[in-house]
Amino acid sequence: MSSEKELSSNSYLFGSNASYVEELYESYLDNPGSVSDQWRIYFDQLQHLPAADGSESTRDQAHAPVVASFAQRAKANAFVSHAAQPDLAVAGKQVYVQSIIAAYRSLGVRFADLDPLKRRERPDIPELDPAFYGLTEADLDQVYSATNTYFTKADTMTMRDMLKALRDTYCRTIGAEFMHISNPAAKRWIQERLESTLGVPSYEADRKRHILQQITEAEGLERFLHTKYVGQKRFSLEGGESFIASMDEVVHQAGENGIQEIVVGMAHRGRLNMLVNIMGKMPGDLFAEFEGKHAEGLTDGDVKYHNGFSSDLSTRGGPVHLSLAFNPSHLEIVNPVVEGSVRARQDRRNDEDGLQVLPVLVHGDAAFAGQGVVMETLNLAQTRGYGTGGTLHIVINNQIGFTTSDPRDTRSTLYCTDVVKMIEAPVFHVNGDDPEAVVYVTQLALDYRMKFQHDVVVDIVCFRKLGHNEQDTPSLTQPLMYKSIGKHPGTRKVYADKLVAQGILAENEPDQMVKDYRQLMEDGQRTIEPVLTDYKNKYSTDWSPFLGAKWTDQADTAVPLSELTRIGERITTLPENFTVHTLVNKLLTDRRKMAHGEQNVDWGMGEHLAFATLVASGYAIRITGQDSGRGTFTHRHAVLHDQKRERWNDGTYIPLQNVSDNQAPFTVIDSVLSEEAVLGFEYGYATAEPNTLTIWEAQFGDFVNGAQVVIDQFISSGEAKWGRQCGLTLMLPHGYEGQGPEHSSARVERFLQLCADNNMQVVQPTNGAQIFHVLRRQMIRPFRKPLVIFTPKSLLRNKAATSPLEDLATGQFLPVIGEQDANIDAAAVKRLVVCSGKVYYDLVHAREEAGRKDVAILRVEQLYPFAHKSFQAEMQKYPNAREVVWTQDEPQNQGPWFYVQHHLYENMAEGQKLGYAGRAASASPAVGYLAKHQEQQRALLEQALAPRFKGFMLTK
Repeated sequence: MSSEKELSSNSYLFGSNASYVEELYESYLDNPGSVSDQWRIYFDQLQHLPAADGSESTRDQAHAPVVASFAQRAKANAFVSHAAQPDLAVAGKQVYVQSIIAAYRSLGVRFADLDPLKRRERPDIPELDPAFYGLTEADLDQVYSATNTYFTKADTMTMRDMLKALRDTYCRTIGAEFMHISNPAAKRWIQERLESTLGVPSYEADRKRHILQQITEAEGLERFLHTKYVGQKRFSLEGGESFIASMDEVVHQAGENGIQEIVVGMAHRGRLNMLVNIMGKMPGDLFAEFEGKHAEGLTDGDVKYHNGFSSDLSTRGGPVHLSLAFNPSHLEIVNPVVEGSVRARQDRRNDEDGLQVLPVLVHGDAAFAGQGVVMETLNLAQTRGYGTGGTLHIVINNQIGFTTSDPRDTRSTLYCTDVVKMIEAPVFHVNGDDPEAVVYVTQLALDYRMKFQHDVVVDIVCFRKLGHNEQDTPSLTQPLMYKSIGKHPGTRKVYADKLVAQGILAENEPDQMVKDYRQLMEDGQRTIEPVLTDYKNKYSTDWSPFLGAKWTDQADTAVPLSELTRIGERITTLPENFTVHTLVNKLLTDRRKMAHGEQNVDWGMGEHLAFATLVASGYAIRITGQDSGRGTFTHRHAVLHDQKRERWNDGTYIPLQNVSDNQAPFTVIDSVLSEEAVLGFEYGYATAEPNTLTIWEAQFGDFVNGAQVVIDQFISSGEAKWGRQCGLTLMLPHGYEGQGPEHSSARVERFLQLCADNNMQVVQPTNGAQIFHVLRRQMIRPFRKPLVIFTPKSLLRNKAATSPLEDLATGQFLPVIGEQDANIDAAAVKRLVVCSGKVYYDLVHAREEAGRKDVAILRVEQLYPFAHKSFQAEMQKYPNAREVVWTQDEPQNQGPWFYVQHHLYENMAEGQKLGYAGRAASASPAVGYLAKHQEQQRALLEQALAPRFKGFMLTK
């Protein structure tokens, strides 16, 4: 390939990244006086290049021919020369200078000195060499324009000086990736910050001493634990001690920026160090955990490197509340939880730009690249319902992940952080052996976040001195890497020697710092001063009203008829000149009739009245899901759309935001297409905001499978492990309607299997009044437990599933609903059919057709906690019933059957028999053929109501 072709194909100016010249050319087209005289004269020449048809070109000339002409004319030395103009051959070389600048900004990171172990040769990158552009040694001392760089205040520099500045800035211990950002102002901001200092901070001696103190404390804690608690897991930070210096800078710099709260999510590595050396946890308390002591009041508890903590710290800018989120071993799953917690805190402060509450997420390199929830969470960052004003990400990059050290086995990308390019976040890679550079890029990253309200990443490239945990022998699989690690003196020693050589410290001072910290550890004393023990944050959440409350099914959830009618009118009234779809108009007309008691209340209206009465009483509501505004089954219509205006042009109206003048906020969000991250976010929101009814709704209940980690590790067990109460509500559409395996079952059995210790509520309401009362009960009772609602599909429009308005005004949620047919004589009943959910209405219809008067049907509306008293009271109404048959839509090995049978058995009378009527066990949640579904449905109804029960029965 010729040098010209090679230049055109590979150059970062003439190839895929011609942004600099194009921006310059666009500036010229907009205002010729905005560029230097050299460039203006050159671009003037380009305006007279011949067009494809032979005519003279105009000012709208396409950029591609312009850029191509730079290469061709410079190579051919064919620039037109005029006595009054500068030499255009020099201007052509200026193009190459700009190409080199662009190459360093884009590719310098690949040549940067980032690896403390120095295990690999730095790569050969031709684009960073002037010879690649045909420039010679003689060209290096020529003077070129420097107006678009920030290395000097002068307008020009020699190419030799410019090359040195570029290498110093982009190829030492900091490697910056930011040219993928489409916002020119953001790119220029980063260029100015880096290039004006050549990527080197200028810290006073006291600041350098402080950084060394942080590194000393980070190393000192790990070595103390290593000798005192031999062999115990702690996920050591050794090799990555600069992370503590980075977090120290985050806290203090955040305080200076006006941040008042920081919420941190991180996995195991370095967590204990973070607790002691940043957050001020008493070392003695940590040591007690190593020795087996544990918190009282938790039914289960958790290992010490999963536990959260919070403290109030005094920073350079004032008090800052620092929270470390509880999290399990499931890597990166804490990310959306932190974001949700932060959003709740921001909403409480009306902090719309995220200038008061900061999320910080700490990642491992392999998990950051490998875990899908990372991408899902990043995708939330700039959305309206989930944005938090940008997250500061810190990667503790030990270059090995869990057990692999070969990037070919850990990821398909060059860097572990490449996933963040999807949201155009800048990445600052930094050598962990240069703590000053780590602190510098941390400050840079935080400033970027505050200015642009955008995510940003600090990638601390370090190493892991010990194994994944302290019981591993990593040299078994990484022999050469661990030979290099064995020879490394440690980051503290490297930096201490540097400060001694600079004359900042006396030769004995670093060792004395080590001894002083060791003594603090021996004494179990706090290492952080001052931790503010009496600081009161007016925005903190008071959970005390909810702690220690006893479980009860009872709550005064009724609302007077007059109030229901008033609110019903408000939520069915449209603004003037607002035109809704004809179907929606009919729905609103029907709802107004329901509000006046002229029609029974259906599910959608029951929901709306629950939401409206709650916000009118001061309880905020947040409901999110993939189709929550309208409702997947078009039953909700919380967001109305003007048929004559676009939604972004005042084309939507939300009646529930207009219930009363002093109401609490009502927020409904059509979420991104995610289950895991969105549900994690809402869990985090609910744990930080007990006075908001926080609801996540699955599009179909089956899709909750995609968020199983959140359910298993947070929702069902967070209180038992960590004492974290949470009132999150899940709405999961569930019902066998012949729609196949992925549109039938919300996996009732999985939730019931997780139930114990009154950890959550699992309900399956079957009418409009029941959903009204259960939603209001969730907020009115004085405790916060997760609520799982299996919501219907066909029942949304089933008139049999509607309720009189009076049931909302006088009733309450019924965990068990007894027989509703007044014509059933209790004394004549021989069989009790017990069920939950939609199948109740199928049974009632089938009983009518069969003319069975000796069968009573009981509905279990609350599956957990099982309401024994209510259920027993219903059972006792039928003294002559000898058979109890549980009936369900779900296959026998799924649904509530295996959970509920022992509850039924416990409440049966002696001599009664217990049987099952339903589908046979199945590997799939439901059949995919409608005809087969209908056949199975007929069979299970016939079995439940057959004069003589066919099937196994257990006698009590």
